[in-house]
Amino acid sequence: MQIQTTRFDVVSIQPDDILLFPTGIPGLDECLHWVLLADSENNALGWLQSISRPEFALAVVSPKRFVADYQVRITRAEMAALQLDASQDAHVLAVVSRSEKALVLNLKAPVILNLTKRLGRQVVVNDDQPLQHEIAYQHAHLRKSA
Repeated sequence: MQIQTTRFDVVSIQPDDILLFPTGIPGLDECLHWVLLADSENNALGWLQSISRPEFALAVVSPKRFVADYQVRITRAEMAALQLDASQDAHVLAVVSRSEKALVLNLKAPVILNLTKRLGRQVVVNDDQPLQHEIAYQHAHLRKSA
């Protein structure tokens, strides 16, 4: 199956690649079907691409890659909606956006996936997580090679 996107042109996917967000994503409630794509240039970055709206692709990362002690507590109702047997079966992603100064992660509203059941949901956590956590850049150290 092929889907048309505005960011990636035409993308070939399998029906098994589709993730169902039964309640959509806040602000994108009509977008129920998504696919998670790998970024071809940055292995830390993924793209949550809407199947029905080619113009919607959300940049996502594993928040643990940037905030080692990041934890999400989800309610039993959210676990049930995702058909998760245990919270460790959840795959957590943070949406990346750009502020005036830097790239930021939304740690307040992570995307939770049950990859086995192909279900997803964006949740708003009750604890004190930032809506915009600035990503720290680490520049590569250069050394003279010749």
